[in-house]
Amino acid sequence: MEKIDITKTAPTVKRSKIFDVFFYLIQWTWCLPVNIVGGIAYLICTKLLKRPHQKFGYANIVYLPWKQGGLSMGLFIFMRDKHENEKWTYNTRIHEYGHTWQCLLLGPLYYIVVALPSAVWCNCFAKYREKNNVSYYKLYCESWANSWGEKFSKMKRVQNEK
Repeated sequence: MEKIDITKTAPTVKRSKIFDVFFYLIQWTWCLPVNIVGGIAYLICTKLLKRPHQKFGYANIVYLPWKQGGLSMGLFIFMRDKHENEKWTYNTRIHEYGHTWQCLLLGPLYYIVVALPSAVWCNCFAKYREKNNVSYYKLYCESWANSWGEKFSKMKRVQNEK
């Protein structure tokens, strides 16, 4: 079995410059509404609030002092800065990166197809999930984000959480 380095912070996938150009062209046209909101929040967090941030594949992650997990808005990912479980941080980066790729596919439909169902599932069904021992990743858009995060980062999530 392959040993997984949970301290790894960024995918090492190399793609062609043409792929890079098309990726960002699509993100800044088809996905413009999502990326404008994410970009403004990113600038506020990094420039005004001086929060730590890093590049992760094609995305930019900002670490925030909040209790929530992660939030992805196109090219911009917002995550809890200090978590007692480094496996959680490792897995969440990969998961949220999967949402970046969902946005690439869905563009302005991302809010309806992924963001809204995800927000409702996260915020309104926590007690249901706990009572019925249902994984957070059972919802279609969350399991899809895991799958695409692993595929496009070439990193495997560590199984340690619901």
